[in-house]
Amino acid sequence: MDPVTHGLIGATASQSFAKKKSFRAAAIVGLGSALLADLDVFIASASDPLLNLEMHRQFTHSLFFIPVGALVATLLSYWFVKKYLTLKQTYLFSLAGYATAGLMDLITSYGVLLFWPFSSERYSMDIISVFDPFFTLGVILFTGIAFYKREKLYTWFALAWAIGYLLFAFTQQQKGVRIAQEIADSKNHQIQQLIVKSTIANQILWSIRYTTDDSLYSFGLQSLPFAEPVVLEGTSAPLLQWKDAYSQFEGSVLYQDIQRFSDLSEGVLIQHPDHKNVIGDGRYSMLPTTNAPLWGIEIDTTQPNTHVEFGTYRDASEEVRESFIDMLFGRKLY
Repeated sequence: MDPVTHGLIGATASQSFAKKKSFRAAAIVGLGSALLADLDVFIASASDPLLNLEMHRQFTHSLFFIPVGALVATLLSYWFVKKYLTLKQTYLFSLAGYATAGLMDLITSYGVLLFWPFSSERYSMDIISVFDPFFTLGVILFTGIAFYKREKLYTWFALAWAIGYLLFAFTQQQKGVRIAQEIADSKNHQIQQLIVKSTIANQILWSIRYTTDDSLYSFGLQSLPFAEPVVLEGTSAPLLQWKDAYSQFEGSVLYQDIQRFSDLSEGVLIQHPDHKNVIGDGRYSMLPTTNAPLWGIEIDTTQPNTHVEFGTYRDASEEVRESFIDMLFGRKLY
């Protein structure tokens, strides 16, 4: 989730049980604590590009790390708020704020290691985009009023807005799941892996992707409330059987890096259609109907003992933007 929303949700959590005289200090502590978890983006290695991907949303987002993260946040913030909060209060507000970090990322895509160190599985609910302005604007409005007036009532309005919006997003996703099954049934496909997630910054246009028979199928779904959903026909691509394709490199750094990227991509790997030597994460594309991965790794078989390069391949051309808008507002049926 974007940093602004992260911070505001953390502030809201801390405000929810703060007294009036400590209301603003609690909000500031909660905001800073919620942002602290995402400092893991700075864990990187110039020689190993995949390390940053592996570490982001890793141990700092685990449920079991929350007390430790809150302690770090307390040590960093107490000096600034000690005129208004005791050490114990600072820790409790830090705990509330920090606890929201992993949970808010959980509701987006990509996933968090929620049960690290006991599990290395990434969990994601995919019900909201990493940036959703409507969700954020409601939180900004009510949390801002609460901060200004130091009134807990508006904090509860912020929480009610967040919960209500997420429930709406969940119902939208479940509609997508149902329609995905209908699409698969109509094509005599047996779904092996299903991905239904909202596209960037909205709850109207959804991406449906599923794997079956070693292929990835992609569709768009325009899902307006109180209206019949519209399925946007997409494309398919063969899943990359990388273990067979690169079996001669087993044991090499190259092979291990492909394995790591496969784990990060939940095994949904495809060849990038526009980049010959790029293996992409098939779960993400600029348009829900295409199979042009947003990011991937570049394979150089002449250097099997060198780490792969990670790259992004976002096509934000006018043509792509117009296609997205057409799908979002139903200007064209595909």
